[in-house]
Amino acid sequence: MLICGNQMNPKILIITGYGLNCEAESQRAWTLAGAAPDLVHLNDLLAQPERLHAYAGLMFIGGFSYGDHMGSGLAFAARLRHHLRADLARFIADGKLILGVCNGFQIMVKLGLLPGLDGDYFAQRVALMPNAGGVFQNFWVTLRFEPRSPCVFTRGLDPMPLPIRHGEGRLFTLEPALLDRLEALGGVPCRYADPATGAATQAFPHNPNGSLRAIAGLCDPTGRIFGLMPHPEAYLFPENHPQWDFQYLRGNAPAQGLGLHLFRNAVTFLQTS
Repeated sequence: MLICGNQMNPKILIITGYGLNCEAESQRAWTLAGAAPDLVHLNDLLAQPERLHAYAGLMFIGGFSYGDHMGSGLAFAARLRHHLRADLARFIADGKLILGVCNGFQIMVKLGLLPGLDGDYFAQRVALMPNAGGVFQNFWVTLRFEPRSPCVFTRGLDPMPLPIRHGEGRLFTLEPALLDRLEALGGVPCRYADPATGAATQAFPHNPNGSLRAIAGLCDPTGRIFGLMPHPEAYLFPENHPQWDFQYLRGNAPAQGLGLHLFRNAVTFLQTS
């Protein structure tokens, strides 16, 4: 049994502190999805790492951890590697879920949680480089989801608009064969897409950072560990969309913010596992 806490309201740990700043909307997303999230400061978790095992899921949120000094997510990942490695390995082995968004995704990549090939979750295999345009980008993109991926969070999802806000989101590797392997394993669950055609694209602004193969997120081979650059927790209500008023006038406003679907997929998985 994977559930920690109430069967219908699985407990989710959201790590906060040191420049991370998306805790309020992340907590709201999990709550709306039916989970029971707790905000825990990194220092408190490192002081009592056994607290991690009371939870069914873990989230690394967005922001600018340690001011992105020496690279986005690098310092935060180093602290986790040196102080929480054994507990994270146990957490993963127990079949639990991990989600990372934006800076959280950067942390997971630098730690090695993603792509997590060959059961190695603590060796960095890819990089998230500065955006190809050389500047911070902050606008909405269209995300498409790959049905072949085992990713728990993206199952059955249609393309959706989501906001991005990052300066280092360009997924990069010098090993094309590594990307081929990730593709074969379904480790690329989502891509930046042209909103008119739905096709994956390298063209700016639909691909905001020049990420190779339009990759917007990665999952490990189990599908339980997932990170992405766009912010699903920032689209929980129809009014979050920049054109919400026009959507209401046209009669095509969604009943809820589309980003909520990723969190509901995760909660459904935990409730039925």
